[in-house]
Amino acid sequence: MMTTAPQAWPRQLRLPGQAAAPEGPVDMQTMYLMHHAFRRDLDAFADAVRHTPAGDRRTWQALAARWELFAEVLHKHHSAEDDHVWPALVRVGTPEDVAVLDAMAAEHGEIDPLLESCAAGFRRLATRADEDARAALAVRVCAARESLRRHLAHEESEAIAIVQRLVTAERWHQIEAEIEKGGSLREAARIVPWIGHGVPRETLERVLDGAPAPLKVIWTLTHRGFARREARTFRYA
Repeated sequence: MMTTAPQAWPRQLRLPGQAAAPEGPVDMQTMYLMHHAFRRDLDAFADAVRHTPAGDRRTWQALAARWELFAEVLHKHHSAEDDHVWPALVRVGTPEDVAVLDAMAAEHGEIDPLLESCAAGFRRLATRADEDARAALAVRVCAARESLRRHLAHEESEAIAIVQRLVTAERWHQIEAEIEKGGSLREAARIVPWIGHGVPRETLERVLDGAPAPLKVIWTLTHRGFARREARTFRYA
């Protein structure tokens, strides 16, 4: 189904922790940036839960609110894949491809309960000092991190290879447009600094150089404030 020659394919991003970056006609930049942010967040949460004193209620309240942002973005990301990306591939894929895509959806289902159990732990510590709850939450966050790491590596190694084999750049733009319907500037102002935070400088410059002007403006206006909030929230990490 590819219509472009390999020499015209985009140069794929490679970010810390990323398992693979299959070559092909589709620029997976946004996908890899999201995956980097998910990995970054779970590393930060794991450190914060281990080291934040159980009695520092203000920090736990900030961590609980920050977990909500992480879980919300991850849920929307997985829903977009389940509703738009995997179905588009299932229609044209081989039985082997379909097995991989079915595994993607199943892994999403395994991750969701782990996220909710973590959310409950953060909410409890935001209201009371509870050393047992902190210890239990540390185990849950590590379990969520390991589950998501396995899923992201599986997706990067196998599912994205299927995308690159079956989807043209034009079709991928259509899928992205379907996913982005209904988005707002307010939502972008929350997500853009979250995505870019912690991205290596050279990579970030490359991403911003090719970004639409409105996203560059949003980044300029929001990223410093976001970084200050991150420093307060993850002060013990």
